[in-house]
Amino acid sequence: QVQLVESGGGLVQAGGSLRLSCAASGMLFSVNVMGWYRQTPGKQRELVATITNAGSTNYADSVKGRFTISRDNAKNTVYLQMNSLKPEDTAVYYCNTHHMYYPTLDYWGQGTQITVSS
Repeated sequence: QVQLVESGGGLVQAGGSLRLSCAASGMLFSVNVMGWYRQTPGKQRELVATITNAGSTNYADSVKGRFTISRDNAKNTVYLQMNSLKPEDTAVYYCNTHHMYYPTLDYWGQGTQITVSS
């Protein structure tokens, strides 16, 4: 069993920055992907960014150039540095980890609210 605990959410003005952290405890898959997703009311959860344990990254087009995902494998922690935040980035952000080849084998954090005021 894996538990994911997110931190770093909050309220920020447009143009500002925030950094999210997600610490994983338990036995991660040996080949895994960690990432961030977000969801707003009435919409499906969408991918923000992912990173493999080898360091390969993937970003949603809407955040490229503004957000940076990184991880510390020794600490089983993934980070999301968010710069130049926009009101449309407002959402609940969820941390996720899944098996690289079997993505339905996954775990989710409880979510953290990010609100960007204009």
